[in-house]
Amino acid sequence: MYLLGIETSCDETAAAVVESGEKIHSNIVASQIATHGRYGGVVPELASREHLRAIVPVVRLAVEQAGISRGDLAAVAVTCGPGLVGSLLVGLTYAKALSLCWGIPLIGVNHLEGHIHALLLEEKQKARPPNGGEVELPALALVVSGGHTNLFYLWRQESGDYLYRLLGRTRDDAAGEAFDKVAKLLGLGYPGGPIIDRLAPYGNPEAVRFTTSKMKGNDLDFSFSGLKTAVLRYVQASAALEQEIEQRRQMRRTTPQPTLEKWLATASRSTLDLIASFQQAVVTELLRRAVDAAGRHGARSLIVSGGVACNSQLRERFSANELGFPVYFPSPALCTDNAAMIAAAGYPKLLAGRFSGLSLAAEASLRL
Repeated sequence: MYLLGIETSCDETAAAVVESGEKIHSNIVASQIATHGRYGGVVPELASREHLRAIVPVVRLAVEQAGISRGDLAAVAVTCGPGLVGSLLVGLTYAKALSLCWGIPLIGVNHLEGHIHALLLEEKQKARPPNGGEVELPALALVVSGGHTNLFYLWRQESGDYLYRLLGRTRDDAAGEAFDKVAKLLGLGYPGGPIIDRLAPYGNPEAVRFTTSKMKGNDLDFSFSGLKTAVLRYVQASAALEQEIEQRRQMRRTTPQPTLEKWLATASRSTLDLIASFQQAVVTELLRRAVDAAGRHGARSLIVSGGVACNSQLRERFSANELGFPVYFPSPALCTDNAAMIAAAGYPKLLAGRFSGLSLAAEASLRL
């Protein structure tokens, strides 16, 4: 059965066709980085306008590239939240129109569930022994991106659909948001996470000591705003660093996409040490809570997904950690926002007959 997936939760317009929740026939993503890069972050109104421009050609290309006709589609799965409400409405409205015009069921999908199914989708394709490519359940899922940092416990029902229990979440900035804000503060541009990841290996991660966050209540919750503020205070205490940051901003005006060599030429040892120490502090927080949660709840495997799962140090430290059970990462292409993961998450709902009506609403703060 072929599912059309549509994803417009933030700043990527994406459409994909996935067969039986495990075979990707097309996966088209139209990025808006060039639009938002000059502002140092996503501008919601601009994101909505770009989705309006891209949604029709992106969906058309996904269907054409899959080599199928609309009559072959069993359903259309679409992100209904969480995300930017204006962006969500574009994809949701178009998916409703397709459902009505083509006479196929509409399936609303939680964006966070999509990130988890990005990994489940790939593992089914691998058919890896001893379990034929199926991730061992119950599992712990760490979804870490620019908008979310959440820990979920998940298991599967007899119907084939999945259930989730939220164990921990960020109380302020998401990890990816902290990466982007620190990168903007240091004059590194947007998106900041990949740039920090490329520069961090050139610094000493032990040079700057950041304290770990301590909060009342749920000790599996995350907090990264204090870490971001600590970086700001460190910069403010050094006139040389502020001057260096201004030089990088001027360099980016003439060179919008600097090479690694240009970044290194404008980064002092102090800056590289600060970047490396900041990245290590974020990864340590994620690893510490994930390991703690997995141990408490008897998880048989750990899934790490979302845009920040592309970070090389995060992958290295999670993979090297001796947990006693498998740790899974999606491929980088499926870590960031895409529609294949939405179609994959919609497939169990299709089998279970869990369809959405045309009254399905976009929910910016939808919980899983």
